[in-house]
Amino acid sequence: DPRVKGWPLLENYTPTFIFSVLYLLIVWLGPKYMRNKQPFSCRGILVVYNLGLTLLSLYMFYELVTGVLEGGYNFFCQDTHSGGEADMKIIRVLWWYYFSKLIEFMDTFFFILRKNNHQITVLHVYHHATMLNIWWFVMNWVPCGHSYFGATLNSFIHVLMYSYYGLSAVPAMRPYLWWKKYITQGQLIQFVLTIFQTSCGVVWPCAFPQGWLYFQISYMISLIILFTNFYIQTYNKKASSRRKEYQNGSAATANGYTNSFSSLENNVKQRKQRKD
Repeated sequence: DPRVKGWPLLENYTPTFIFSVLYLLIVWLGPKYMRNKQPFSCRGILVVYNLGLTLLSLYMFYELVTGVLEGGYNFFCQDTHSGGEADMKIIRVLWWYYFSKLIEFMDTFFFILRKNNHQITVLHVYHHATMLNIWWFVMNWVPCGHSYFGATLNSFIHVLMYSYYGLSAVPAMRPYLWWKKYITQGQLIQFVLTIFQTSCGVVWPCAFPQGWLYFQISYMISLIILFTNFYIQTYNKKASSRRKEYQNGSAATANGYTNSFSSLENNVKQRKQRKD
């Protein structure tokens, strides 16, 4: 798209590819490097980092919503050249959305530094590594129009998610944070809504390229599968296991692990041990 010609990181795919390769190398080598080292606290920088991403996500959500309203975007199918000046507003915001996917690599790096390696799952790495690359191509070929919907919903979910993680970095706030699993539910609802809205563009087509719509539906399905598995493993099976242990009078939950995920009690113990 000539409207993004010369924009930072968009002129050439090489930087995005290099950043992605470096990310995967750090995911592979980082835990090995930290194996015999003490975990870092990172508490202060985590508060600042999560607050910054919360504000950025809130800004993107607001700008996308107002841009869509100003351009009179069609929910069912919106091409990339009929919104006038609103299209440029959407393009500018979506560049920040693309760039935020690079910033979010830090999510994984903090896990590595704090030795929370159990949180570096296939879902986590797949989602982070693919989003930056997908959005490079989106920004170069379909940087507005129908592309707005998923980014708008995701920005809203990230307001909730990063505010949660920012608060959880403050020990005094942790007992009051009860809505983590509802964030995952919100993510799943986001994917379903995005599939529905994208499918509208297939059923009632406009000038928006059909190939992108089919790709987005496929990618959303992959996320639904992975996030649903994560939700079942983290919440449903853990809750079932706790009920069984309670009925059997077992204290096994004190070990802090159920179905390969650390329990809240174990996380608290780890933080106390490292004076986080």
